[in-house]
Amino acid sequence: MSKVQVSKTAVLQVEPRKKLGSRTAALLRAEGRIPASLEWQKDAPHLDFSIDTEEFLTARRRHQHVFELNVGGKKESAIIRHIDWDVFGDAITHVEFRRVDLTKKTEVEVKLVMVGHPKGALNQLLAHVKVLALPTEIPDELEASVADLEPGTSVTASKIKLPPNVELVTPPNVTVARISEIKIEILETPAAAEGATAAVEGAAPAAGAAPAAGATPGAKGAAPAAPAAGGAAPAAKPEAKKPAK
Repeated sequence: MSKVQVSKTAVLQVEPRKKLGSRTAALLRAEGRIPASLEWQKDAPHLDFSIDTEEFLTARRRHQHVFELNVGGKKESAIIRHIDWDVFGDAITHVEFRRVDLTKKTEVEVKLVMVGHPKGALNQLLAHVKVLALPTEIPDELEASVADLEPGTSVTASKIKLPPNVELVTPPNVTVARISEIKIEILETPAAAEGATAAVEGAAPAAGAAPAAGATPGAKGAAPAAPAAGGAAPAAKPEAKKPAK
């Protein structure tokens, strides 16, 4: 079942950034703070500030989507627009927030999860889909079932289970996953192939079989083969008797 987060707004205390640049940002991260910004809008300026790392990560672990930012004594309701990570994907290097009206639906991207076991190989084509929802009702993730689907079947966005009051923005005919045949290829190891070849080459020909190609048959009138070593010698001829005198 699709998960919906209906939680209170997470409050973040922010500190304005007077200096920008990679060196200043690195110093902030060393102090346990994350460089952040609030996206520009027609009636509101772009703002640069920093937030407490542990405070932000705690809100993330609670799956809170809406943040109340205290910027210079003014409260701003915002959601995360983008998060930058380091090259290893371990630490957050920057967070960009987007202003929202808590009473109006906003467009966001939500993680898509396939559930169930198909009868073939699952190829998921979309990891996220766009939806329209109130900021306090943004789902953590959405689900589409692939249980018992046969190879050759496609799953479209229309099959995604939507919670109440959440609208799908991604076109419903967009393919989000396909089920393909499971192919099993058996590879013969080089050692096994060499052993089979050697066994064929060393095998004796069957009785009555023609000689192998290139072999010279025995010549006509050729002397018989010598007896095997250790064989018995031929018997001696009997001695002739002498005539009586």
